[in-house]
Amino acid sequence: MQLPARIGKYELQEFLGGGMARVYRALDTVIGRTVAVKILTEEGCANEEIKSRFLQEARLAGNVAHDNVINIYDFGEDAEGRPFMVMEFLKGEDLRHAIKSGATGDTRNKLRIALDIARALEHIHSQSIIHRDIKPDNVHITTTGAVKLMDFGISKAQDSTRTTTGVVMGTPYYMAPEQVLGRNITPLVDVYSFGVLLFELMTGTRPIAGDTVERIFYQILQEPLNLEPMRQAEIPDSIIDLVARCTEKDPEKRPQGFGEVCARIRAIIHDWDAPTQPLKSAQPSPLGAPMRKPWLIPAAIAAMVVVLAGVYFGIRATRIRPAAPIAAPAKTVAPKAELVQMIDTPAGKMVLVPGGHFLFGEKKESRTLPDFYIDRTEVTNEAYALFCQEKGKSMPPGAAGEDPRDPIVDVAFLDAQQFAQWAGKRLPTMEEWEKAARGTTGRLYPWGDDLVSPLPANIGHQDGSVMHVGTNAEGATPYGAVNMLGNVWEWVDESRTPSPAALQHYAGIMKPPPSATEPWYVIRGGSFADPVRNDYLWDFATVPARFHSGKIGFRCAKTP
Repeated sequence: MQLPARIGKYELQEFLGGGMARVYRALDTVIGRTVAVKILTEEGCANEEIKSRFLQEARLAGNVAHDNVINIYDFGEDAEGRPFMVMEFLKGEDLRHAIKSGATGDTRNKLRIALDIARALEHIHSQSIIHRDIKPDNVHITTTGAVKLMDFGISKAQDSTRTTTGVVMGTPYYMAPEQVLGRNITPLVDVYSFGVLLFELMTGTRPIAGDTVERIFYQILQEPLNLEPMRQAEIPDSIIDLVARCTEKDPEKRPQGFGEVCARIRAIIHDWDAPTQPLKSAQPSPLGAPMRKPWLIPAAIAAMVVVLAGVYFGIRATRIRPAAPIAAPAKTVAPKAELVQMIDTPAGKMVLVPGGHFLFGEKKESRTLPDFYIDRTEVTNEAYALFCQEKGKSMPPGAAGEDPRDPIVDVAFLDAQQFAQWAGKRLPTMEEWEKAARGTTGRLYPWGDDLVSPLPANIGHQDGSVMHVGTNAEGATPYGAVNMLGNVWEWVDESRTPSPAALQHYAGIMKPPPSATEPWYVIRGGSFADPVRNDYLWDFATVPARFHSGKIGFRCAKTP
């Protein structure tokens, strides 16, 4: 059409592409927001199947709200009766092009991308939606690195009977065996497709190849997935194992949901980030206590002697008597060690948060996490001072000279992250922080769903100040962590794209003003000066990573 053109309050300014549905960059003239408008063509409207799927995409995606899913803002019909939808305008490129151009970064960044995709799928599955077309083309990487799942055109509500048995929907290279056969479609088809996508993200090539659809389908149904390209690319075994499990031909052998997939990727990322400790030299503990283990050398020598003796007598035995079939010894699996409820670390006590399901966010969505420990209290001035002393850093201006028992404040995100690494820990994820604060049932407050008097939390005192860590013990979470509501906001390891309101707010108080392209991270829990509300344990604020304040501190987490 001739541009610029108008559909309601949307001014179409640039044609971006499309086939049966055409996409335009447009301006919402009421609020001044740049959006993407997708309009079904007359040819598309004439095809009932295409029109039906266009309407289905608007209905399904329009009801999904998640940071890693494209936003659908509006829906309607133009003057000619053609349906259109108004979407978030995304700058950047799809994952297919990002893989080809090498813009996906190193293995750790690829894992971050994979985790964001898995989080999006976990969320849409919690809304009873099966995507059915997971592939790099349907994932967008913005110029700020944000990951967005797109294109719900062939998605299916789990309770829908629209697609009948025998009808094949999807992109051949990424389809699960049961999808190829047109059989009962469950969320596990998305788990399979995710495994194929993860293979391609890590290696740059598809694991399934073929010149014809018949050949592709034969490989999916009959041939095991060839994982050798991943090994040749020196991809860690933990990632190869995850791909192998996700792409099992039997759905029951795959991870049974994206909660499990997300937990596994987080564990791999944590192992990737964990600092190594060489055995050949004694290493100081995080707070300076020596960790010398003089028994290591003689123990290693003794172990070597045992191994060499075993090799010698094994060879000698084969020379004395002829070989005979010997049954392989049964594999034994060591029982999982019992995790204690509380551990002492040089940087403070940590409490156990047992693994399993829990309710997350305002809508109490089901999530899953493995076991982890979290600091019982916020990190103290005393602990942070030891870190600064060892690293030759200065205490933050807002904390210098303060009581050693108070929580450290005035730390930017990278400062908190560096402390956590020095202490042999890490910052908690968004999900870990919330589970530790709310328990498994999604409490509104650490102690339950009701306000009590006196309030066992340092919050609602505009003219107040921080309290010593460990105060308000009666307001502890189900796991024994204290002051997760109030006292100080706490950094968590969750990067987010700022809202226009956040950009405007921090532009007024920071120099130089922050931009949307610099790192922004999440803080949780509220501070002593914030008003009492019931949303602090599921809501959050997004702030620039370089921002610091006398109301922001942190606590650490640790994988057992």
